[in-house]
Amino acid sequence: MDLTGKQRSYLRALANSMDTVVVIGKNGISDAVIAEGNGALEARELIKCRVLESAMLTAREACDRLAKLTRSEPVQVIGSKFVLYRKSHKKEIKHIELPD
Repeated sequence: MDLTGKQRSYLRALANSMDTVVVIGKNGISDAVIAEGNGALEARELIKCRVLESAMLTAREACDRLAKLTRSEPVQVIGSKFVLYRKSHKKEIKHIELPD
């Protein structure tokens, strides 16, 4: 799924008030981080992640890798944080309605 500019702007606005749910440390993107990212995306659709200073990769590198491994869409990278989006398959969550 490719997000439009309008959809990215909408998701960035939603992410502003969100807390970080995935933290990437010195071990980089481990299986545990991938599992945490997948679980959070399935439960929330939109997640904010943070790369610690001790990590050996930049936020852009971490965003691109985690997006590929979780089959999600990168929304935004700012400093040490980034935002990912993936539509959830769970029926019981409130889904994010993207603008056209």
